[in-house]
Amino acid sequence: MRLPQPHEAIFHAAIAAVAPGAALRRAVRRDADRLLLNDGTSYALERFERLLVVGAGKGAAAMAQAAEDLLGDRLTAGLVVVKYGHAAPLRTIELAEAAHPVPDAAGLAATARILQLLEEADERTLVLCLLTGGASALLEHPLPGLTLADIQETTALLLAAGADVRELNTVRKHLSAVKGGRLAVAAHPATLLTLVLSDVIGDPLEVIASGPTVADPSTHAEAWSILERHGLQARVPSRVAAHLRRGLRGEIPESPKPGDPRLARSHTAVIGNLHEALIAAQATAQRLGYRSTLLTETLQGDAVAAAHHLAHIALNEERSTKERRCLLAGGETTVQVLGNGKGGRNQHLALAFAREVSGHPRISLLAAGTDGTDGPTDAAGAYVDGDTIARARALGLDPDDFLARCDSYTFFATFDALTGDCSHFRPGPTGTNVMDIDIILIEAGK
Repeated sequence: MRLPQPHEAIFHAAIAAVAPGAALRRAVRRDADRLLLNDGTSYALERFERLLVVGAGKGAAAMAQAAEDLLGDRLTAGLVVVKYGHAAPLRTIELAEAAHPVPDAAGLAATARILQLLEEADERTLVLCLLTGGASALLEHPLPGLTLADIQETTALLLAAGADVRELNTVRKHLSAVKGGRLAVAAHPATLLTLVLSDVIGDPLEVIASGPTVADPSTHAEAWSILERHGLQARVPSRVAAHLRRGLRGEIPESPKPGDPRLARSHTAVIGNLHEALIAAQATAQRLGYRSTLLTETLQGDAVAAAHHLAHIALNEERSTKERRCLLAGGETTVQVLGNGKGGRNQHLALAFAREVSGHPRISLLAAGTDGTDGPTDAAGAYVDGDTIARARALGLDPDDFLARCDSYTFFATFDALTGDCSHFRPGPTGTNVMDIDIILIEAGK
C-alpha cells in the first residue's frame, strides 16, 4: 500500500514552495550590472573585480545553480558544501560533499578550501554566501587546540541529550573558526552578501547555520551553561572542556559581537522559510477539499509531548465536525535518546501520535523532514492513522517498547514488512530544508 496521495501532494507542495533555486531567483534579480534584492539592497557589480560564491547546506547546490545563472560570466570562482547525496551539476562553482549532522573530515577539508578562497578577497571582491539547513555540520573548522574528533563527539553528545538547535549551535560557535561571525571576519575587507534559507524557528540569523556571517551575541559562559544543563560538562572531550574554561577566564577572545567593524560590509537576507512551505501546504489541502488550519510554525520540545498536543487538537476536531479537515504544524522537536534503537524525531513523533489516536480511524498523520531525511535513517518520517496501533499489537509488536528504546525506525520497518504497507515515507533528498512538517488529515464523518 502506498502512502495516501493527499498527504504526499500536500507535502510536495510545501517542498516546491521552498525550493532553494527558485527562492534565490525570487529574492535577487540582476538589472544590467546591478544586483537587486527584494529588501531594497543593491550592488553595483562594476565596483568589483572578483565575484566569489561560497556556502553550505543540503540545498546549497540548487542555490549555487541559480547563482551561476544570475552572475553569468561575472562569476570568478566558488565552492559549496552539501550533504552526501545532495549534489547537483554546477559549471563554475566547485561542489564538495560531507557528513551531516555530525561533521567529518570531508567537511573540514572543504571548509579549509573555502577559507583559502576568502584569503584572496579584498575591497574589490564581492562574496556571495549561500546557506541552507545543514550548514552547521557541513561548514566546520575547529579553533586552534581542538580536533575534528572533539567536535564530532561534542555534537553527538548534545544531539543524544536532546539539545535544541539554539543550544547545539551556541556550543558549536565557541569551538569553530567559521561559526559565530568568524567566516565574515575571514572574508573582510570584502563585501559580503549572505542569502539564507532558514531552518530555525523564528529565523534568528545568529542561530541559522550557526551564524557564520553575522555577529554572535552568545558567550563562552552560555556555551558552558548548556553543557551543565544537559549534564555533559564532564562527558565532553577534555580539550573542549579546557577550551571553554579558558574562554570563561577571558583567555580566549569571544566571537565577533554586534558593532564589530569587520562585519560592517556584511549583509544577510532570508529568502525562504517554514512559513512559506506551510502556506503552500495549506493551499493545496484546501484545493483537495480539506478545510485547512495552520496550527503552529513553532512546534518544538520533546517529540512525545508534541505528539500529545497535536493528537489532543485532532481528537477535538474529530468530535466537533463531520467535514474533511487538515491540520498543519511545523517546527523541530527533539528526542532524548535513552535506548540503543534507530529512529528520528519525526518517526518518534508519528509513533507517539498513533498511540494517542488509536481507535479513531478518521485521523491520520504524516510527520516528515522537509529535507527528505529523519535522523540517521533513509526515511523522511512516517505515516500513521487511527488503526496503526491496533494492527501492530495484533502482529505482536509493542509500540510502547519501541518508543521507550527510541527505536521507531525498526517499528515502522517491521510493521511494513509484516503488512505490506508503506508507513515509512521515503521521498529521497528534496534539495531543501526548512525543518519538519506535520500533516494531520481528518476524513469526513457519517
